[in-house]
Amino acid sequence: MSTDADDSGDGDYTPPVEITLTLGESGELWVARDEETGVASQGPTRQDALKNLDEAVAGYYGAGEPPTDSELRELGVDPDDNTSGELPDVLQ
Repeated sequence: MSTDADDSGDGDYTPPVEITLTLGESGELWVARDEETGVASQGPTRQDALKNLDEAVAGYYGAGEPPTDSELRELGVDPDDNTSGELPDVLQ
């Protein structure tokens, strides 16, 4: 599946993108993949998979906010131990 138009009607232009949309092997989840970035996401419906992919691609390009200390604690991460630094070689 490929999209090449923004039909939201808000006047913003979205450049053409190529997306692969497939039903997973289990038949329970749809997988959407942005071919340019390689970012993929999934959802129980095609619409959910595409919505989740939109969010994942936005994150890939730097959208979003750093987690709050409260959010980190909810995930079991001590904010004092959560520091930014250089990526390991394997991730560069």
